[in-house]
Amino acid sequence: MEPLDMMIHKNGRQRKLAGFTVTNVNMKDITKGQTSDSDPDVEETEGLIRESDSENMRHAVHPGIQGELGNVSLLLFLYVLQGIPLGLAGSIPLILQGKHVSYKDQAFFSFVFWPFSLKLFWAPLVDALYFSRFGRRKSWLVPTQYLLGLFMLYLSAKVDSLLQSEAGPNVLILTAVFFMLAFLAATQDIAVDGWALTMLSRENVGYASTCNSVGQTAGYFLGNVLFLALESPDFCNKYLRAEPKDTGIVTLSDFLFFWGVVFLVSTTLVAIFKRENEPGRGKRRVQDEEKHGVLETYRLLLTIIKMPTVFNFCVLLLTAKIGFSAADAVTGLKLVEAGVPKAQLALLAVPMVPLQILLPVIISKYTAGPRPLDVFYKAFPWRLLIGLEYALLVWWTPSLKQEGGFPVYYYAIVLLSYAAHQVALYSMYVACMAFHAKVSDPLIGGTYMTLLNTVTNLGGNWPSTLALWLVDPLTSKVCEGADGQSCGSPEEEGLCIKEGGVCVTTLDGYYVESVVCVVIGLAWWLWLGKKMKRLQDQSPAAWRCRNSQS
Repeated sequence: MEPLDMMIHKNGRQRKLAGFTVTNVNMKDITKGQTSDSDPDVEETEGLIRESDSENMRHAVHPGIQGELGNVSLLLFLYVLQGIPLGLAGSIPLILQGKHVSYKDQAFFSFVFWPFSLKLFWAPLVDALYFSRFGRRKSWLVPTQYLLGLFMLYLSAKVDSLLQSEAGPNVLILTAVFFMLAFLAATQDIAVDGWALTMLSRENVGYASTCNSVGQTAGYFLGNVLFLALESPDFCNKYLRAEPKDTGIVTLSDFLFFWGVVFLVSTTLVAIFKRENEPGRGKRRVQDEEKHGVLETYRLLLTIIKMPTVFNFCVLLLTAKIGFSAADAVTGLKLVEAGVPKAQLALLAVPMVPLQILLPVIISKYTAGPRPLDVFYKAFPWRLLIGLEYALLVWWTPSLKQEGGFPVYYYAIVLLSYAAHQVALYSMYVACMAFHAKVSDPLIGGTYMTLLNTVTNLGGNWPSTLALWLVDPLTSKVCEGADGQSCGSPEEEGLCIKEGGVCVTTLDGYYVESVVCVVIGLAWWLWLGKKMKRLQDQSPAAWRCRNSQS
């Protein structure tokens, strides 16, 4: 679930596009070593990469993008595939909310969104272990995508029973299966990111990030926004059908089966027809270094974390988003609970796309200087206030519900609220990424940046999971109409209803969390926020790793 995104995980950033859904913005892990223009090792590193994959050497003789349209198209398609399971995972909380599962169940399911925030821990293995004859990236890409396809086919046959059992949705199995889908998608992302560096020639390698952003956004859109719209009977009857029906145009089972087949067929074609490696000079030497590098990478990560400035910064990153957790993780679910159609919420992502494209460009003008965290600090209280506005919006929503749904002006207010949230969120995000790039040791830039991005993403995931978990314990209900009954647990609620009573909420835990989170957020901003700003005053040497200095 970062943006709110109320709905999504941005790729690496995990992408959560649609309006108000569950998750945190995971920012794109720069796993493939972004080095600064002044990095003295850039030429040496790029030369090593080109030698390690003769495919890149073949393309180097073709200037311009025209000779590499096939490779660009393949990368774009692979990133689209990666976004499909992420989009589906983002749609499940909304479906579960419509089936009245508890917020503890929602919290448990939110672990599905963690793999993209933790992939740093197995990325060195994906980079170092492979079958050279089959291809360094294909060794992971092909089996990973086959498993994704098989999991989708399995889920297509089981998902209806998992969602519609007599005891309610089987959240445990759903979480386990979708966690595996997210884990495999994160592993596929590592492989594709690495392959992009050698699949494209040196002058065209910049297109890799474009393929990543566009492809994963499109995949998430297909798996989340489009699916929720086509699965919604109300949406299909209102906009796509002449005669109303009780079901949508597609079901979750049909959607999973279709994409499972697409994964299996496309992966087979890539395995057979796309050649990755041919024997080339220096191959053995590069492979030997990579095998040695896996332990070296883990050692280097530990060394970086032990540095006082980095350790303090990581602690701040892990706690900075506590104040936003209720707004980001729970608001979308509360709107669905109040009767807002989940398909309409998902469609709010569509007008946000141009804003999400333009915001980083505009904000980067203010974060390009020596003190990017000043922007982070200034945007922080505004994002807290927007969280309170979200709580007011949820409180106001039931009073506006009409027989035909909600008035148009209500959706306009929701859209404006979401747009304001995006401005604050991206101001903090771009500022944080700019600071990461500023302080990362250029000699180990890839590992350094990935570590900081991973900590940033994790700092959004754990508060969101905790916020979902605490909604039910903080909520107070009483049983009206049945003497001697209470509503302290699902079992007691059932007894209350059986005795002819009804459970009435006297205090919603979401509002409690909203206030508490804002108080914690303000305290963080006034105390720890200033400490974060002061980190900008540290000398560059304070951020340099001893291993890189020696």
